[in-house]
Amino acid sequence: MARNTRNTRDSRGGGRRRDASREESEIQEKLVHINRVAKVVKGGRRFGFSALVIVGDGKGRVGHGSGKAREVPEAIRKATESAKRTLQRVPLREGRTLHHDVAGRFGAGRVYLRAAPPGTGIIAGGPMRAVFEMLGVSDVVAKSIGTSNPHNMVKATFEALTNCVSPRQVASKRGKKVGDIVGRRESGDEVRETVDG
Repeated sequence: MARNTRNTRDSRGGGRRRDASREESEIQEKLVHINRVAKVVKGGRRFGFSALVIVGDGKGRVGHGSGKAREVPEAIRKATESAKRTLQRVPLREGRTLHHDVAGRFGAGRVYLRAAPPGTGIIAGGPMRAVFEMLGVSDVVAKSIGTSNPHNMVKATFEALTNCVSPRQVASKRGKKVGDIVGRRESGDEVRETVDG
């Protein structure tokens, strides 16, 4: 009897492992920036590398990480592992854009993200574009004001994304229905007519 329970436990664990490996395979990674640093030592200069990587599944989950090593591949591997540990879910409207305009700030980096109509594309520069591509956003307008340091730009973008909320989240927080929060377009037209009249 004990043997059977052990087998079922093993099979359950295997299932979990299979799901984890499937999630791993769905996650894509993008290298944003590599910085070479030199340390002056007694025998000359010792070079090291730091890498900034964005990972995401293209379906609303995204993370960022940085890693340092003596070799570039090792720095990228460390950054990717760090990014996978910081994956966060961002609510998207229709799976293509943000629900509302939002601003983010980190250090000297300030960013403004705006929801956009279909067909707009990703209007964003450098590191911010990589974040939206990995997130799965296809229509967004973004502006960076301040530093062009990729680390600060990425962190400011992530701070803005953490402030994004969906109408469903707002409705549940206020104890209302989604329709009450968003409002019907017809009712808005009726209100406009009464104001005009």
